[in-house]
Amino acid sequence: MYGAFLLLLGASLLRYLLRHGESDRAGWVIGLSLALALAQLPELPWLRSGSRPAPRPGRWSWLRPGSRPVRVVRLAVVAGLWAVLVLLAPSFAWCAVPLIYTALRTLPARAAIPLVAGLTALVVYSEEKLTGLDPVGLIAPPAVAGLATVVFLQMERQAERQRALIEDLVSTRSELAATERREGTLAERQRLAIEIHDTLAQGLSSQQMLLQAADRTWESDPATARSHVHTAASIAARNLAEARRFVRDLAPADLADGTGLDRALHILADRESAESGLTVRCHLDGTPVPLPDAVQSALLRIAQGALANVREHAGARTAALTLSYLGDQVVLDIGDDGRGFGGPTESAGRGHGLPAMRARVRQLGGTLTVESTPGEGTVVTAAIPLEAP
Repeated sequence: MYGAFLLLLGASLLRYLLRHGESDRAGWVIGLSLALALAQLPELPWLRSGSRPAPRPGRWSWLRPGSRPVRVVRLAVVAGLWAVLVLLAPSFAWCAVPLIYTALRTLPARAAIPLVAGLTALVVYSEEKLTGLDPVGLIAPPAVAGLATVVFLQMERQAERQRALIEDLVSTRSELAATERREGTLAERQRLAIEIHDTLAQGLSSQQMLLQAADRTWESDPATARSHVHTAASIAARNLAEARRFVRDLAPADLADGTGLDRALHILADRESAESGLTVRCHLDGTPVPLPDAVQSALLRIAQGALANVREHAGARTAALTLSYLGDQVVLDIGDDGRGFGGPTESAGRGHGLPAMRARVRQLGGTLTVESTPGEGTVVTAAIPLEAP
């Protein structure tokens, strides 16, 4: 814009000097032209504050270059110099075109439009002095000024809408990112709660039961009490291994070193039979296929949690683990011959056992069903598809 202004200013000055170079006003016209060029000089891009560090806000920050008060004062000086120059030499009238855009860019619309009207009136006046009462000279300047004003204001409105849209998009993305972080945090907390319940909490519960049994038989049956203490110690050692692996990668210790799920279930059944007195059998149906680590870990945790529930609440003598490969899904059944449940209070369950199992299966796109009849035992079935849901 400054280059266009200088071009028009230089052309107008050259035209004036060629026609009125001997006039007494020539000196004034040259001086005012130089002053006008210097007054517009801060509009040069390389003189703006973009390449310099922004000054700190303070008491006199409104005086810094580029601030609105400074720009308004500069516009007033430029408009005043130009008006005097037009009155002295009407040929400078067409320098009003860059001034119109400067006014629209510097002032709000309600203040810029009257200024544009004043500049246009001076252009019409200068045209009348140069060419007389020419209809084109009377109509063209207002038409050009009006068109320029309408186009500029429309572009400003579009730019403002785009800025608002970009700000809204950035805000929405920030909110979405914050929401995803919160959801991820909650999901991780839920996962950690399930892992802790199915490992450390179950082991501590077993140790408590064994130590209480040892305390009751310490005087009457020392051998049985020592057996309970030894079993509790082995559970504590296993829990310690689980805790260390839990901290490292949250993988079940029984699945370490490439141990398959069927082998891990047999180990779990043998350990439960030896430690709790509950007879646990393990069966395998179908042709085994490689299972994802997440599926193996989830099914083993479900088996651990279900057997813990059987041990603590069912009053059962035997339990069975059945792992079935059914082509498109793998199914784990945990059944017992305990007291079962069927009433509304008992069926509601307690603790985190069944909700934790359901959460594990749901994360893998599977289903968990519980079938129980009072006095006839309970069967927990976890079915997980082998294809990604």
